[in-house]
Amino acid sequence: MIVIIFWVDDVIVGASNENLLGETKQLFKENFKDMEQLSYFLGIDFEQGQDFVRMQQQRYIQNLLEKFEMSDCKPRGTPCEQKLEWSECEPFDSKRYREIVGSLIYLMMCTRREISWVVTRLSQFLSKPLQCHWITLKHVLRYLKGTAHYDLCYRKCEKGLRITGYTDSDWASSMEDRRSTSGYCFSFSLVEDGPLISWKSRKQQIVALSTCEAEYIALTAAVQEVMYLSHLVKSIGITYDQLPIIYEDNQGTIALANNPTKHQRSKHIDVRYHLIRSEVNKGFELKYCPTEEMLADIMTKPATKQLNKFKTLLFGR
Repeated sequence: MIVIIFWVDDVIVGASNENLLGETKQLFKENFKDMEQLSYFLGIDFEQGQDFVRMQQQRYIQNLLEKFEMSDCKPRGTPCEQKLEWSECEPFDSKRYREIVGSLIYLMMCTRREISWVVTRLSQFLSKPLQCHWITLKHVLRYLKGTAHYDLCYRKCEKGLRITGYTDSDWASSMEDRRSTSGYCFSFSLVEDGPLISWKSRKQQIVALSTCEAEYIALTAAVQEVMYLSHLVKSIGITYDQLPIIYEDNQGTIALANNPTKHQRSKHIDVRYHLIRSEVNKGFELKYCPTEEMLADIMTKPATKQLNKFKTLLFGR
């Protein structure tokens, strides 16, 4: 098995054994220089060992802080305040705001999943940002200043793989339009020692009429991601013995997913969200998880106390 990733004039080559890797590198040597062990790619630093790969973006964060004149700022312990209160205030430079948020989105997508909720929330004000949004942005940068050294460590799994996911929602959390927030996160580990390999925080496209409906919509997005991850794993020749598992903390949502009967309070739910019913027990396993153990909670609301509790799954430490 050979995997080749291109980005403009940069390339990553991976192979299932040393012989294949050597042969592939020879083919590329005429057109690509420096075909050595991967150490840096698109703003991410890599360290490789016999049984692990470590990723971190300390250099990227330091450059970001310098660019926006925050190098000497005082670090903060959380990505944002527990309760965000954005009242009417003076407008902020929209070009500068979009530039900072865009940089944070890339960081969020690559290695820093714990800033997903606040960055997603801030990205909703790209056209008309206010000074209060800038204050929250600076809080995120202060948090990154104190945690720039955080890395992701993916270790070789000796016990096989199982796609393990968590999904959650925060019902009617948007004060502007009362839409809910969906969140999910996944790891490839049979044992819960992480770290995560896929995650998302997103505002729902419709207004949910209940907590159960909001959770059901969030679960649908997680099921779509499970389907993608399953195909991805198979395409690179990896097999697993057990169906993927998704943890959900709403019993009503689990009952709705397992019961195809239409109920008075759920018959209005769009048919596309019932993808869950065709996949449950066939494409994945759905299980209850207590709210206090719900990792995806950090994707739907400010991450504070959960950061230390879920540090291993977040960063693989």
